[in-house]
Amino acid sequence: MTDILDAKILDAKFIPAPAIRPRRVLAWPQGVTLLVAIAAVLALMLVLLAIFAPAIAPFEPDQQKLLARLRPPIGFERANPAHWFGTDQLGRDLLSRCLHGLRLTLALALFGTLIGLALGVSLGLVAGLFGGWADALIMGLVDIKLSLPFTLVALLVIALAGTDVAVLICVLGIAYWAHFARLVRAQVLGLRELPFVEAARACGATRWHIATVHMIPNIVSPVVVMASLNFSNLILLESALSFLGLGVQPPTATLGSMVGQGRDYMASAPWIVAVPALLIVLVSLAAMLLGDALRDHLDVRLRER
Repeated sequence: MTDILDAKILDAKFIPAPAIRPRRVLAWPQGVTLLVAIAAVLALMLVLLAIFAPAIAPFEPDQQKLLARLRPPIGFERANPAHWFGTDQLGRDLLSRCLHGLRLTLALALFGTLIGLALGVSLGLVAGLFGGWADALIMGLVDIKLSLPFTLVALLVIALAGTDVAVLICVLGIAYWAHFARLVRAQVLGLRELPFVEAARACGATRWHIATVHMIPNIVSPVVVMASLNFSNLILLESALSFLGLGVQPPTATLGSMVGQGRDYMASAPWIVAVPALLIVLVSLAAMLLGDALRDHLDVRLRER
């Protein structure tokens, strides 16, 4: 018996163990491209500039120096070293106004995203869980919202309620709530037929328990992705409204209002428009790239390709 075992052992093929590679302490995250990394660094820098704008800005954003009006940025003729990005038509420091305008623009887009998210997720959960007349009513409102041009709705609301900051936040908040509601309803309709939800329902769980314990944790990923993408859209929307004079009113600065106020000086002082417009492009592009990367990372179907 021992001879037979020895012969089998000798005849067996030797399979080498896989080589153990040393782990790298600093490894490049899987699926993160160079473009996404640059966007993340850019977004972090812009957010930090917005947070610490009052400490970084060399001047008050509304401080006027008429003797220093329309000074170009550093590197051009007649530039003032105290004003890195130049001055506007009233002699206000463009760097200080851009920092404070970036701060307010990001805050408006953030609060608008949170309002739309809260409203849309709540209505989507109600429509998906209760069904019946609640579902028909909410989806009817969603269809009406999506069928109306939002610019006209925004103009009507601002004309009736004024151009206060709180009104602008509410206008931005209702911009994309229907998209959240439709997404969440579709997710809930798919989840409520799964075995673990039916088991919870069979055990006597209330709709509130099912929504908070079983539904919301499973819809976080698509909701976060949509919120990140809508954030960049709200930046552009706020800039457009401020450009048209329907956003925050002077002398308070936002990036869109700075572009709108400087368009009359495009020929003689193009930096008044170019600097805030470049910031709008950078912020929107960084938010959009991060949203796409987040979608690719959280979507299982895209990761399996």
